[in-house]
Amino acid sequence: MRSAAFVILIPGTTAVAAAALLVFWMAGPHVAPLSARVPGTDRPAEGEAQAAAPLVGTLTQGKGKPSDLPGAWPRFRGERFNGIAAQSAPLARQWPAEGPQVLWSVNLGEGHAGAAVRDGRVFVLDYDRDGEADVLRCLSLDDGREIWSYRYPVKIKRNHGMSRTVPAVSDQYVVALGPKCHVSCLDPKTGECYWLIDMVRKFGATVPPWYAGQCPLIDGDRAILAPGGDALVLALDCRTGDVVWRSPNPRAWTMTHASIAPMEFAGRKMYVYCGRGGVAGVSADDGKLLWDSTDWKISIATVPSPVILPEGKIFFSGGYNSGALMMQLEDRDGALAAKTIFRLKPNRFGSEQQTPIFHEGHLFGVRQSDDQLVCLDLAGNEVWASGPKHRFGLGPYLIADGLIFALEDLGFLTVAEATPAGFRPLAQAQVLQGHDAWGPMALVHGWLLARDLTRMVCLDVSAEGMPPAAKEGQP
Repeated sequence: MRSAAFVILIPGTTAVAAAALLVFWMAGPHVAPLSARVPGTDRPAEGEAQAAAPLVGTLTQGKGKPSDLPGAWPRFRGERFNGIAAQSAPLARQWPAEGPQVLWSVNLGEGHAGAAVRDGRVFVLDYDRDGEADVLRCLSLDDGREIWSYRYPVKIKRNHGMSRTVPAVSDQYVVALGPKCHVSCLDPKTGECYWLIDMVRKFGATVPPWYAGQCPLIDGDRAILAPGGDALVLALDCRTGDVVWRSPNPRAWTMTHASIAPMEFAGRKMYVYCGRGGVAGVSADDGKLLWDSTDWKISIATVPSPVILPEGKIFFSGGYNSGALMMQLEDRDGALAAKTIFRLKPNRFGSEQQTPIFHEGHLFGVRQSDDQLVCLDLAGNEVWASGPKHRFGLGPYLIADGLIFALEDLGFLTVAEATPAGFRPLAQAQVLQGHDAWGPMALVHGWLLARDLTRMVCLDVSAEGMPPAAKEGQP
C-alpha cells in the first residue's frame, strides 16, 4: 500500500511544483509580450538578406555574331502568347527521307528550357553542373556560336532536368528566371546586367517541386512575375529592378510551373495566373486583384498556362487526373467574376505539361490519357484525334503557316495540317537522338529550334530550304 501511495504522490507533487514555477515566471519582470506570427517575418530583412549572400554574376564575350534573318519568337509561346508564329517564311509540306536539314546544334546542361529569339540572337537559360551556375546564353541564329554568356553561382541537384524556363526579350531587355527563382535582367545586345534578384529572399517565393517553370513576361518597360508569397504577381522596372506594384495574395498561394497570360476584358488589361490553390486576374495598371477562383487547381503540379479565348473565356488543362475546365469572365456592375462553364474528365482532355493552342476557333493539344493530338471545339467536344499510331507524349507543339509541328518524347517530329477538318500528317522525321524532348520549341523565318534533355538543334523547315526532290511534292 505504501508503494502504491508513493507512486500516486510523485506526479501530484510534480504538478504542484510546475504550477508554482509557472506563476513565478509569469510574474517576473523578464516576460516578453507574445505576438501572432506574421508570414515572412522569419526571413531576414531585405537589406540583410542581400548582404548575407550577394548575387554577383560574370559576363563572358564570345565570337558569335547576330544573324540578319528577320522575325522573332521573343518569349514563351511566341510574339502573341498563343503558340503560333506571327510571321514566317513559307514552310515545307514534305521532307526528304533524312528529314529537314540540321543547320547547327549545341550541347546544353540537363533541362527543358526553350529558346527565345529576337534580332538574330537566340537566348537560352542553361545550367553548368561543373561550375554550379545558372548561365544565360546568347547565341547566333546563323550558326549557334556564343555571342555572350552571363552566369551566377547557384547549387542545383538533378531533378528530371534543371533549367526549364524560356527567357523574355524585348528591344532593350532580356529577363530570365532560374530554377531556384533567381531573376536576371540584361541588355540583350551586350549582356550587361541591370539587376539580379533572388525572389525567395526578396519576395518570399517558394521554389516549386522540380524547380521553377514559370516563364517571365516583359510588358513595355516592366518585368511581370508571379512569385507568390508576399505578392501573387508583381511588376518590376526593367531598368532598375524597383517594384512598380505588387498584387495582394489573400489566399497565400505559392508559385506553380505555369506562366502568366495577358488578357483584355471589359476594357481592362490584366494578367491571369494559376497559383497553387486557384487562378486569379490582376490589373496590369496597378496589380489590383480583379477576380479569383478556386474552381481550377491541381494538387501536385500546375504546368500548362491559361489559354485566353475570345469573349472573356479562359481554358485550363492539367495532368495528375485534373482534366480541363472552361471559365467565363463576367462584368457584374463593374466588378469582375469568373464562372465555370464546363469541366472535362481526363479521358476527354488533360495536358500534364504543354499548353494547348487556340487556332481557327478550335483548341489543339496532346491529351495525356492516350498521348494523342486532339482537336476540340469550344464546347469541349472532340472534333478529331490523331489515333493510336500517332502518339506524342509530353513533347511540345506549335503552329506556323497553317501547319502544326509536334515533337514527341524521343525527338520524333511530325508536321501536319493545323485544321479542324481532320488529322492530316504530311511529314515525319527523327530530329533528335536523346530523350525527354519536352522543352518548348521556337520558329523564326522557317528555322525551328528544338531540344531534348541535353542538346538543341536548329532545323531548316522552310520550303526554300528543302532539296529539289522534296520541293517536287509541294503544292
